[in-house]
Amino acid sequence: MRRTLMEVVVALALLATSGSASAQGDAKRGEYLVGAGGCVGCHTENKKDAVPFAGGRELKTPFGTFYGPNITPHPQAGIGRWTEGDFVRAMREGNGPDGAHYFPAFPYPSFTKITDADLRDLFAYLRTLPPSQRPTQPHDLKFPFGFRFSLAGWKWLFFTPGAFVPDPKASPQVNRGAYLVQALGHCGECHTPRNVLGGPKRDRFLAGGKGPEGKNVPNLTPTRLKKLSDGELKDFLTTGLTPDGDVAAEAMGEVVTNTTSKLTPEDLAALIAYLRTLPPLPEEPK
Repeated sequence: MRRTLMEVVVALALLATSGSASAQGDAKRGEYLVGAGGCVGCHTENKKDAVPFAGGRELKTPFGTFYGPNITPHPQAGIGRWTEGDFVRAMREGNGPDGAHYFPAFPYPSFTKITDADLRDLFAYLRTLPPSQRPTQPHDLKFPFGFRFSLAGWKWLFFTPGAFVPDPKASPQVNRGAYLVQALGHCGECHTPRNVLGGPKRDRFLAGGKGPEGKNVPNLTPTRLKKLSDGELKDFLTTGLTPDGDVAAEAMGEVVTNTTSKLTPEDLAALIAYLRTLPPLPEEPK
C-alpha cells in the first residue's frame, strides 16, 4: 500500500519525537543516583544554611586545597550552559566543555564507570535544582600542581576511561554492589592508598590508609570487615553507629547521612555482598 507524502512526514515526526523522549533522563531516578553518589557532600559548603550543590566545600590534600564547584543550573556560576554531552564528557573523560583537564580531586576515575543511562538521569536531576549565583572558588594549589597540562600525563599513568563492565562470574547482586562501590559511590577514592603522585595503588584497592585529607581511613576488605556481621554492617551504614556504640568519624558520618543511609535495602545488601567478595588485604602501614 502506498503512503501519501503527508503520511510519511507525520510518521517521521512521530519517530523523531519518540526518540527524543526516550533520550531524556529521569530526574526522579537521578535524585536517587545523586544520593548514591554523595554529590551534595563535595558540592555544598560546610556551613549552616549553605545552598546545596552551590559549591565551596574545601578538600585539603598534600597538593593544596581544592574547592567543589557550583553544579546548579546557573548559566554563569554553575553548569546551566552545559549540554548533556558536556556532562557525560566531564564524568567519563575528566574534561570540561572547553577541553581542559579536571584535577582528579573530582573523582572521574570512578565516575567514568557510570552507565550512560545513569549519567542521563543524573544530569536530568541537576537541571531541576534552583540556580545559585555563588561563584565557583578557584583551587589553592602548591607549585607546580596547579598546571592543568600536566594532568594529561597523570591520566596516561592512572586513568582508564570506560563504563562499568559486570563480572560474568559474579551474581547480579554482587555486580550491582561492585557498580555502587566502584562507580557511583566512588569508595576507592578515599579508601584506596595513593602514591606520591596521587595515583591509586591498584593492587591495594580499598585497603585503607591515609585518606585525601591525611586522616586514616579503614580497610574495607574482609581483613577488617570479617569482624562484623552483615547485620552490623547494615546498621553502621544506615545509622553511623558501631556495634560497641561508637559513632562514625566526621567524614564517614557525612557519607552515612548523605549516601549509604539513603540506599534501598536491595542496594545496601548488594554493596555488602560485594565487599565480602574482595580479596583480604593487609592493613596499610601507618
